[in-house]
Amino acid sequence: MRRSIIASLSFATLLATPAAAAGILDGTWKIDLGATQLPKKPDVFLLDKGSFTCSSCTPAYTIKADGAMHPVAGHDYIDATSIKVVDPHTFVETSGKGGKALYKTTSTVSADGKTLTYEFVDTSAPNGVAVTGKGIETRVAPAPAGAHIASGSWRTSSMTGMSDSGLKISFTTTPDTISMVTPTAQSYTAHFGGPAVPIKGDPAMTMAAVTKVGTHGFVETDTRKGKVVSVATITIAPDDKTMNVVVKDMKAGTTTTYKAIKE
Repeated sequence: MRRSIIASLSFATLLATPAAAAGILDGTWKIDLGATQLPKKPDVFLLDKGSFTCSSCTPAYTIKADGAMHPVAGHDYIDATSIKVVDPHTFVETSGKGGKALYKTTSTVSADGKTLTYEFVDTSAPNGVAVTGKGIETRVAPAPAGAHIASGSWRTSSMTGMSDSGLKISFTTTPDTISMVTPTAQSYTAHFGGPAVPIKGDPAMTMAAVTKVGTHGFVETDTRKGKVVSVATITIAPDDKTMNVVVKDMKAGTTTTYKAIKE
């Protein structure tokens, strides 16, 4: 779950949606984290007896919590994960693909066991530019007796300090096409209403198709291997300076709402 939240805030595929007329989207936009409504679906972990289970992950998995990389099947952006227990309140998750570590998250539970803070580093960008940030989760279900205190159910309440590399996106448009590029080198050029095109630099080989809706609205539909994985509905405010975005993650079954401000 937390990776899907991070992705929806940092991957260009979920903002790369064209304006209804050439020029309205041109320039650089930045997500306003303070105006973000995060998914309500919780992260559910069990760290106990030398193993780690993420039952809220899509798909769920269980691996040994021995600090070594172990295969996890069915995930778009990773194929292996490691869990290292640092102390009774902290664990580190490292995930990667093709033998390369790409995502590292350090999770620490407060002394009273009610709050979990995670700090992440995403180095999956093709140009090597990292995305970093921090999230705060609130406990919604207790840890089983005897399990590591990070076990139980957690809901992300806020995200802070995300680097600009994960928040900014730039567009150039014509009446018929949209070109997009991010600081992390994801990019594409697509025709409005045309077929899905590959998002260059996306490790999961996502395809994006874009459709206009009225004068200030549009929808992007993202697919992988022909299956819809997310749908973003975007409305540009009348002042052409605010982008309101609703992202439905079909795989995780969640919705994220946020806005981006034109710089």
